[in-house]
Amino acid sequence: MNSETPPISASTPRPGATRLTRQTILRRRVTAAFAPVDRGRRMRFFAAGLLVAMAALFLVARSFREVHPAWGYVLAFAEAGMIGGIADWFAVTALFRHPLGIPIPHTAIIPVNKDRIADTMAGFLRDNFLTAPVIARRIRTMNAAQALGAYLAESPNGNALGGGGGGGDAVRLRTGVANLLGEVLEALDPEKLGGIAKGALRTQLEKLDLAPLLGQLLGAGIADKRHMPLFEDFIRWSGTVLEDNEPMIRELIHTRANAILRWTKLDETLANAILDGLYKMLAEIVVVPDHPIRRKAEEGLEQLAHDLIHDPAMQARVDALKMEVLANPAFARWMDGMWERGRAALLRATRDPDGALSGQFGASIAELGRSLQHDVRLQHLVNRFARRTLVGTATRYGDQIVRLVSETVKRWDARTVTDRIEGAVGRDLQFIRINGTLVGGLVGVTIHFIDGLL
Repeated sequence: MNSETPPISASTPRPGATRLTRQTILRRRVTAAFAPVDRGRRMRFFAAGLLVAMAALFLVARSFREVHPAWGYVLAFAEAGMIGGIADWFAVTALFRHPLGIPIPHTAIIPVNKDRIADTMAGFLRDNFLTAPVIARRIRTMNAAQALGAYLAESPNGNALGGGGGGGDAVRLRTGVANLLGEVLEALDPEKLGGIAKGALRTQLEKLDLAPLLGQLLGAGIADKRHMPLFEDFIRWSGTVLEDNEPMIRELIHTRANAILRWTKLDETLANAILDGLYKMLAEIVVVPDHPIRRKAEEGLEQLAHDLIHDPAMQARVDALKMEVLANPAFARWMDGMWERGRAALLRATRDPDGALSGQFGASIAELGRSLQHDVRLQHLVNRFARRTLVGTATRYGDQIVRLVSETVKRWDARTVTDRIEGAVGRDLQFIRINGTLVGGLVGVTIHFIDGLL
């Protein structure tokens, strides 16, 4: 080899090699995370060894069949066992690949039909798990709120917050779920997943009857006098704006004044009087609780809250404004940005679940968890909300969810999927080969016995 030629290593890309995208690599990582241990490897060797033993026994029995009649039974057992073992080997192998590499029809069933299997899996998931009756029945027997409370109340170090032990089961579960969720988020197509999330949000916003909701919020705020600090802040802000633009107001009064006022300098006096009056009025609005302008503003807000709840014309205007906002391209860009930031924040949280639940935020989450554990009324509300939300989500978006699963499985490499399935069920399949060899042998002995009687 030329000394100037660098050696080709595993990390050096060969010319013409296909560069794997990050999404493909992450998808393979997710596949590997779900990969079961190949427990059938030892059984495959045992089944193959049994078949070889039958062949050896056949040769020995064939050589000694004239010595004693019993060797005839041994020969029949070995011959039928070989036939049964080879037949079951063919049947098992045909599920995953072409036997001996020969493209016999109706072999390599799983690789050839991978896409159909993906569609069948998706249909099975939709019909048996994502239907409203199944979800409602399952959720009805679970206290999801209490379980969630126990999960949230456990500290990152494995101790239950608020006393007691608790162990580290929830922490290990949190870490495992977080890592799995992170891998799934990175492996799934971000555009399609984001399209589903943004489409669901847009659909809910379009269905939302916004005007009565705003009216109820405004009415509740007025009843509790929570609007007054905002109103007073608005008045103070108005005073600041007036002060910042005082030169412009003086110039405007000076320009609009006639020549006599400017000659006698009364325009300056008039400007001072107007500005002083405005400052005094704003200060009185803030200080005097029963100021007429304050009462007028409250009456206007109360009327607005009433119209938002009861006036169809006002509700129609609010709904039209909402649809205008939803149709605006700027809102679509805002949703795109929100999705990207939310997805990035969720990925960061999955990579460091303990850090995401630390500090004041973690303390608040723990307090919420304790409330969910002990407040029966809150548990009832949360469980009812979870049941309705899950049933509604399954009803509206079940087809999109299973389509996402189906498309993800279809993009997986056929050989990888085959190896995973074979590794998961290979042990039981090898028992089929072993049983076929032994049962075939026993059938051969039986046939030989019956033939001897006849």
